[in-house]
Amino acid sequence: MEQEEAEPHVLMFPFPALGHVNPMLKLAELLSLSGLRITFLNIHRIHQTLVLHTNLQSRFSRFPKFRFQTITDGLPPNYTGGLTKLSELTHSMEAVTKPLLRQMLVSRQLGPIPTCIILDGFFSFMVDVDAEPKIPVFCFRTVSACSFWAYSSIPRLIEDGQLPVKGEEDMDRMIEGVAGMENILRCRDLPSFSRVGDQTDPILQYSVNQTIQSSKAHSLILNTFEDLEGPILSRLRSRCPNVYAIGPLHAHLKSRLSGEITRPEPESSNGYWKVDRSCLAWLDAQPSKSVVYVSFGSVTVMGDRQFREFWHGLVDSGRRFLWVVRPNLVGGKDGENGIPAELVEGTKERGCMVGWAPQEEVLRHEAIGGFLTHCGWNSTLEGIVSSVPMICWPQFADQLTNSRYVSEVWRIGVDMKDVCDREIVARMVNDVMENRRNELMGSVIETAKLANTSVEEGGSSFRDLERMINDIRLLWRRRIKSGLA
Repeated sequence: MEQEEAEPHVLMFPFPALGHVNPMLKLAELLSLSGLRITFLNIHRIHQTLVLHTNLQSRFSRFPKFRFQTITDGLPPNYTGGLTKLSELTHSMEAVTKPLLRQMLVSRQLGPIPTCIILDGFFSFMVDVDAEPKIPVFCFRTVSACSFWAYSSIPRLIEDGQLPVKGEEDMDRMIEGVAGMENILRCRDLPSFSRVGDQTDPILQYSVNQTIQSSKAHSLILNTFEDLEGPILSRLRSRCPNVYAIGPLHAHLKSRLSGEITRPEPESSNGYWKVDRSCLAWLDAQPSKSVVYVSFGSVTVMGDRQFREFWHGLVDSGRRFLWVVRPNLVGGKDGENGIPAELVEGTKERGCMVGWAPQEEVLRHEAIGGFLTHCGWNSTLEGIVSSVPMICWPQFADQLTNSRYVSEVWRIGVDMKDVCDREIVARMVNDVMENRRNELMGSVIETAKLANTSVEEGGSSFRDLERMINDIRLLWRRRIKSGLA
């Protein structure tokens, strides 16, 4: 045990949702490349699913100081609620997981007392910073800096009377008084939880409270980069003691791995479903920049009518399309019988549908010319790095703020929020693929260049990651000096 304590030890614990686990895994790999001892704690059922559908264990096996550990969330093994039943999940984790985590820390089931805990900021309640043993907490928020800033502004907006929103007719009212976001956000661009009529709604209060607590942590980690969100990062630094902007993490990891003598096996998509790689062969047969890639992430569920509107819109656009249709993408079937012949024929001629795709590889493919996305932050960054203009159909949480920034601030796509109409789908697809392509591609290419430069040696994200690693080592040296290891 003494030998184990002769080096820094980082415990990492992501919120149990795919969009949270994936970036935490990429950060874990980056820290492992630096030589740090890493324990990655995951909820049992999440870890089992990832092991089933990815090369997770073999990929991390090359790091002798890395290990996976699991813990229960107190819910049945077949639980599928996730972010859609947030209260149920968080209540169970506070009652069951939190005391179990503390017990595992005290008993050293997770190894030597961690130098620090990198904790998903969406459940910052999991660790009481004043409880023994006192361990510095680095909160990792997997959302954009702009959406994090929007979340943190909600109490002020309620106090000013700008919230709650007074119905659909009020949705396009501009939000005032949010520093750094003047003349940008409308009511409809705030995180989705703020749309509730009752401002004491438990989900809204939970989201705001976790944002406030994240700001009070020892450090705040964000998967973003200075040239994309510099003005908002400056605002956050005025409130948070220490901010590390180290993204885009997937590009950062790829950049660091490029210098490895022994390259790891390619990452299989960190997904909950088996990847269908046949879509890559289909893309190989398509002309350059001719295909719209369509994916609404791992959480979005749409009704049958919405599904058909998108399908009609894609076929009616006349464009080739690759569409990820998860097994649970469509809910609430409305009883319509059969699929119209024109959809079948249009898809046969120009489309490809798969259950789950290797998204990073797809977006890098020469055939991809546009990305119809839910605008989750991981997908948004992957679109940015791959120089692919976006059509945004946000549904949940931070996605609504992300899509506004994509269209109105960064000008790398178009925003289709709160609309599901086949004519609009077809028009926006054609805007991105042809009508507005020249207008968008200048910003798209420049933003991609800035993203990739940020993770190269000397770039802002490269420097922030180095600073974070050095700060972790410094914490360990101070702990050793004080005799607390």
